[in-house]
Amino acid sequence: MRTVPGPRARVEHFIPEGSVCTKEIDFVVDNGSIDYVNFSGGCEGNLKAIAAMIEGMNVDFVLDRFSGITCGSKSTSCVDQFCHALQEYKNKHTSS
Repeated sequence: MRTVPGPRARVEHFIPEGSVCTKEIDFVVDNGSIDYVNFSGGCEGNLKAIAAMIEGMNVDFVLDRFSGITCGSKSTSCVDQFCHALQEYKNKHTSS
């Protein structure tokens, strides 16, 4: 697991919506795979584990697997908000 993005990496920054505990998400996508992700705020141990698990995974796989996951009675979760960030990234980088 990479703890910081590489020196030439373009770090994307996302502010989650809704009442999730994570306040900011930084991530790097390289060649369609998640190269780095960091959640600021929230359940530190769980989010470190999620980050370690999804680093190296294909963006579409993560979107398929983790989109729509909720937390308690909330309509979203920290990882669902990360999926929103990934979808925004895809939309921005695949549009003509």
